[in-house]
Amino acid sequence: MGRWEPNARGRLSEAAMSLFQEKGYDRTTVEDIAARAGLTERTFFRYFTDKREVLFGGSDDLHKLIVTTIAEAPQGTAPLDVVAAALEAMAPVFKDRRDHARARQALLVAYAELRERELIKLASLASAAAGALRERGVTEPEASLAAEAGIAVFKVAFERWLEDPKAQDLARHIRAGLDALKAITASMDTAAPTATPRQPVRPARAKAPRR
Repeated sequence: MGRWEPNARGRLSEAAMSLFQEKGYDRTTVEDIAARAGLTERTFFRYFTDKREVLFGGSDDLHKLIVTTIAEAPQGTAPLDVVAAALEAMAPVFKDRRDHARARQALLVAYAELRERELIKLASLASAAAGALRERGVTEPEASLAAEAGIAVFKVAFERWLEDPKAQDLARHIRAGLDALKAITASMDTAAPTATPRQPVRPARAKAPRR
């Protein structure tokens, strides 16, 4: 085969997903994936470090998109709103990949190894968002809190998008999740009871010894 294969990465990804669904993730090998795609194992390792990374290969692009969107947000925008804009910027990436995302989600549910890797990916995205906020002058803990809350909203919104029978846009679920988060924090502020002064605790009176 020639050194460069047309759309090799996409062919490998499609082959891997098909085999994961047919044989199971744990019983699929890199050799199987390369053969299904009509490529060599050497070509596989040019694009992926192992079969697991086939499911997480787009993380770097998401990192760049988050950091760029946060950096370009108008000055004076609240940190959580800046993160919200970055999350909505990610929605078009998944627009035509809902079926693929649903198949991928089923694999995450079935295999603990993949769930662990997904958590690492989300933590990395939150770290990237927090770093970009700090570059804008947002101090701690506000930068980390806004970033972590935003990624939590994205995770929930993404799962709801996959389950949505109306197949509404992912951005709509992200906005709904952010609105729900803001409503929760607002209700906590209004429901917080006024602190009452604590009454001093009187020391217990010692009992006289019995004679």
